[in-house]
Amino acid sequence: MGCERSHGLIAGAVIGAVLAVFGGVLMPVGDMLIEKTIKKEVVLEEGTTAFKNWVKTGTEVYRQFWIFHVLNPEAVIMNSTNIKVKQVGPYTYRVRYLAKENITHDFENNTVSFVQPNGAIFEPELSVGSEDDNFTVLNLAVASVPHLYPNAFVQVLLNSLIKKSKSSMFQRRSVKEILWGYKDPFLTLVPYPIDPTVGVFYPYNNTVDGVYQVFSGKDDVSKVAIIDTYKGKKNLDYWTSYCDMVNGTDAASFPPFVEKTRVLQFFSSDICRSIYAVFGDELNLKGISVYRFILPPKAFASPVENADNHCFCTDREISNNCTYSGMLDISKCKKGRPVIISLPHFLHASPEVSATVEGLNPNVEEHSTYLDVEPITGFTLQFAKRLQVNILVKPAKKIEALKRLTKNYIVPILWLNETGTIGDEKAKMFRKQVTGKINLLGLVEMVLLSVGVVMFVAFMIAYCACRSTKAK
Repeated sequence: MGCERSHGLIAGAVIGAVLAVFGGVLMPVGDMLIEKTIKKEVVLEEGTTAFKNWVKTGTEVYRQFWIFHVLNPEAVIMNSTNIKVKQVGPYTYRVRYLAKENITHDFENNTVSFVQPNGAIFEPELSVGSEDDNFTVLNLAVASVPHLYPNAFVQVLLNSLIKKSKSSMFQRRSVKEILWGYKDPFLTLVPYPIDPTVGVFYPYNNTVDGVYQVFSGKDDVSKVAIIDTYKGKKNLDYWTSYCDMVNGTDAASFPPFVEKTRVLQFFSSDICRSIYAVFGDELNLKGISVYRFILPPKAFASPVENADNHCFCTDREISNNCTYSGMLDISKCKKGRPVIISLPHFLHASPEVSATVEGLNPNVEEHSTYLDVEPITGFTLQFAKRLQVNILVKPAKKIEALKRLTKNYIVPILWLNETGTIGDEKAKMFRKQVTGKINLLGLVEMVLLSVGVVMFVAFMIAYCACRSTKAK
């Protein structure tokens, strides 16, 4: 009697096969639809999801600062001992809260230009103290004299002004002054026109970083957000060869469909160069799968360890003929001021770089830079940019405040951690509009394929069993 249902079993097998085929066909078709939608929405033009978030980021971005308080200033000045420091922080500011300005589209070349206004708002509840907290730090103006004015006669004249202003190698300054600027008593005495204001990030508020011109991706989505020119040029005029090129994006986003094998290139005006990150791990960020790309140690390695860095070496005396790793001399970018950039606590640096400083404890977890990128859209959903600002100090016989020094110092002033994480509401919206739809489509594809295969196999087995029974 059951074998009379053989036609029904065949029909069930056919339906299963159709479902399996439909599920299989839906995979490339669904992927094609996703790709088409993503390519449309990541283009930097009015009306797209990317453009709205690009003009003004919906992510809260903070800069945390740790100040290196010098514990033994007199011993260093008089006896050229190692500098003992203690980090104090964080002092936290909200940054990148201003929208891009002067946005101009060039539809012929598929580019868009803009400037990014700078602003910093102190966040006392996220800080260990007040902006008025005072610390003993290097005197930036005095330390820069031998570099800016190598002529001995000029140094003698400037030394008289340093003494008259009662300035020394170290000074007491507030967090606000160290970061954003103060009128230096020595520089105010200089008889020719000069800006007497000194600060690690002076000027910052009410300034702009730009002009940037980036590709919109309208004609080629693989170029979206990649910088075409910075300040009207494709090069920086700071370095030689390819090191001087402006490469990649600003790290806020990258061209879509990011693979783990991709090297993410980005430009940072803070360090006056282009740099890159490589895949490190796959993580779940608020229900969204992201790829973590990290700044590798070889990015700041010496040319001995990484030959590609040969054109970033400018001071062969300080870096021992370019054999030291872990520091970047950006003095040319800072109008001759002896600024050295490194990772916090000289992470990944050669031992010689930190040999004159005590109290540093480099830690990969706390001091590395990373970007968490959603691979389908290329959007950076979380990041941590960590840098340390140092000043190179050399002995100077004509400068009384520096004449007792017997060695060079790379003096850490502060380190920063600039962070941003997609908010809960933004993450919910992202899951709903992007990853949720993609995951749902994938689930439908797998269900159709799985159910179809199971139905086909089950009905065919039943049909064969029925035929076998009927034959008996």
